[in-house]
Amino acid sequence: MVRIGLVSAATYGYMGAPRTPGSFHGTAFATTFNGYDAAKATGYEWTFAAAGRTIEGARVVKVWDPHKEWAERLAEVCSIPQVCDSPQECTEDVDAVIVVDDGSGEHARYGIAALRKGLPTFIDKPIAMTARQAKEIVDIAREHGAPLMSASSLRYVPDIVALREEVNELGEIHLATTICGNELVYYGIHALEMAYAVLGPGAQSCLNVGRPGRNIVRVRFADDRDLVLMVAEPQYMVAGYQINLYGTTGWRSVQPDLTDLYIYLMEQFLKMVQSGSSEVVPLDEIVEVIAVLEAGKRSLAEGREVTVAEVLA
Repeated sequence: MVRIGLVSAATYGYMGAPRTPGSFHGTAFATTFNGYDAAKATGYEWTFAAAGRTIEGARVVKVWDPHKEWAERLAEVCSIPQVCDSPQECTEDVDAVIVVDDGSGEHARYGIAALRKGLPTFIDKPIAMTARQAKEIVDIAREHGAPLMSASSLRYVPDIVALREEVNELGEIHLATTICGNELVYYGIHALEMAYAVLGPGAQSCLNVGRPGRNIVRVRFADDRDLVLMVAEPQYMVAGYQINLYGTTGWRSVQPDLTDLYIYLMEQFLKMVQSGSSEVVPLDEIVEVIAVLEAGKRSLAEGREVTVAEVLA
C-alpha cells in the first residue's frame, strides 16, 4: 500500500484572495484514494468534489493545510489518520507526496521538502506561473533524484488518449486549435496540454493577437506546425474545452468528456510511484508548457512575437 502525504488540500484562495473552506482538487484527490463519508461531507459548508470511484493500492495517510481546522474536517470525512502541523511533516513516513493547487500559483514551494528527500511528488497544475520558477523546481527534482509529475488532468482523459492514438490517420498536421476559459497561464495550461498530449512538444515562439482577457496565441512549433491557443476570461466566453486537429488527409474535433478526469490523473501518478519511473511527463516538457504560456502572456503585453528561448533564458 502506497502511503501518501496530501499537502495544501483543504482550503483555496485564487491569486491572493482569502482562502475559503474546501478545495476542488484537494477533496477530489483525497476521495480518489480514501473514499469518503457522505453524511459527514454534507455537514460542512465547503467546496467538496467527491470522486466517482476509488483507486486501489494507495491511501492518503497525512494531510496538511494552513487552516488546520479544515484539514481536520477533510481528515474526518476521508478517514485520513494524521493531520500535520507543517508541509514538512507530511513528508515523513510516506511513500509519495501530492501538492494540491491552492489557487496561489505558488503551491510548488510546499513540494520542495519532498523533492529534497527524493520522494515521488505530484505538484498540481500549474507547477509555477513563470518558466524560470518551473525550472527551479524541476532542477531540485533532478538534483535529488526525485520522481516528479506535474500535468493537467486533461492529458489523460480517454477522449484525448484516443485522439493521440488516431492522430496518424489524419496525415501531416500543420494546423491545430485548442480552447478553454479563464486566465492564460493558470487555466490555459489545460488547453495547451491537450495539444501537447496529442502532438508533443517543440514550441519555438508565441504571437498573441488577442486583447486583455481574450487571448488568441499563435504557437509556432519546430515541426512546421502552428497551434492557435484561445483562452478567455468568463466575461467573454463560457468556460469549456475543445481541441481541433487539421491534417492533410483528415481532421478531428474533440470536446473531451471530463467524467473521472482526476482519477485518470492520479492513476498515472500512482503508476509512477509504483514503477519508480522518473518522468511520466518529461521534465523539460513540464517547463516548456509554462514557458509557452508565459511567452503568450508577454507577447500580448509587449505587442511582439516572443520566443520560448528568451523566456527560458
